[in-house]
Amino acid sequence: MTTAEGAATVEPPAGNVKWHPAAKRWYEALAESGQAAFYEPSDWATAYVIAESMSRDLRPQPIGVDRDSGDPVMAVVPIKGTNLAAYLRAMTSLLVTEGDRRRARVELERGGEAEAHPDVPNIDDYRRRAG
Repeated sequence: MTTAEGAATVEPPAGNVKWHPAAKRWYEALAESGQAAFYEPSDWATAYVIAESMSRDLRPQPIGVDRDSGDPVMAVVPIKGTNLAAYLRAMTSLLVTEGDRRRARVELERGGEAEAHPDVPNIDDYRRRAG
């Protein structure tokens, strides 16, 4: 593996206040998620574009023209399957789901998990004892 130095500090850019609520929730959730510790500015730029596109797809879209006024007729339409597939592929590259992180061999730990489940055996203890 070749390594390079990452950005000194990485701050996620603020989301667009005009985004659809679902796109805004998704983008804000990224900043709260553990995998964001690995994000570089380019990852945040990718996430921003995904959220922008999702927001546009989730908003009402022109579906025709009013015959009397000539104004566009707008309606909320389901996200096209190809667009959804593209979003999911892009999200995979950002390690958004547990499955994505497992495939990349990234594990997130929550503080206090061991105390929260005292009856669950600790696999690391078994590994240490097994040698």
